[in-house]
Amino acid sequence: MSIVEVSPGVSIEYETFGDPSDPAVLLVMGFSAQMIGWHEDFCHALAERGRYVIRYDNRDCGLSTKFDDHPVDTGRLIEVVSSGDIASALAMVPYTLQDMADDGLGLLTALGIERAHVVGSSMGGMLAQTMAISRPERLLTLTSMMSSTGEPEYGRSSAEAQAVLFTPKPSDREGYIAAAERDLMWSSKRYGNPALLRELAARSYDRAYYPAGAGRQLGAMILSGSRAEALRELRVPTLVVHGLDDVLVDPSGGKRTAELVPGAKLLLLPDMGHDRPRELWREIIDALDAHTS
Repeated sequence: MSIVEVSPGVSIEYETFGDPSDPAVLLVMGFSAQMIGWHEDFCHALAERGRYVIRYDNRDCGLSTKFDDHPVDTGRLIEVVSSGDIASALAMVPYTLQDMADDGLGLLTALGIERAHVVGSSMGGMLAQTMAISRPERLLTLTSMMSSTGEPEYGRSSAEAQAVLFTPKPSDREGYIAAAERDLMWSSKRYGNPALLRELAARSYDRAYYPAGAGRQLGAMILSGSRAEALRELRVPTLVVHGLDDVLVDPSGGKRTAELVPGAKLLLLPDMGHDRPRELWREIIDALDAHTS
């Protein structure tokens, strides 16, 4: 793993897999999740298909730059947004989804990569869409996975999933790891695995426990607005992947994304929730291989 400055004051931790002479695939992680959420075995398997795979920590997560000088109370932020006072909510958040997207593009620049296949998951899908909208010339292809368009009527979370998402996890290691089983709420019904959730939680806690960044990332995400009109104009080859078991981002989010982007391909996976179970890696990687060829 390495770290590189992508803009003044912002450094991004990243890791690569495969041959740098192969086409680059940038993997963009979701809300408050570290890059290790893209499992190294998944990255190696994709690299074996002849891709130069790059995973990285978004700002305010993992080992990338933290914005400690701008504390955000997540509960208060949600209250302000719910009240409709968007101006006050925007004033609480130190950066935008565009800033986060620029981090990914800046990482490519720092690595000397002019164009890449960009694959984003959940909030990472929003970031990947934003990269494609703002700098389409930098993307060979776009893959938006378990994500949505920023339109509030699509991709809604169930009430139960929202309750889990916004319930703080214990700060002690043992409690944090045990609480990871709550994520079964939005995992694949068939392949959800509590042991693997606990394992990832333990690795994440030991690597970089940092809940303070979540409020800032959340603010950037929910205040980004709709990308619908921009997606209608997008001309980047696009694949949309969504699990039909997903209750954190309803499959309508993926369907709507594919509906808006001209020529987009839609892959709906019956046994996938808001996760990437190992049992479906072959199908996902086959789709990515075909899309990025």
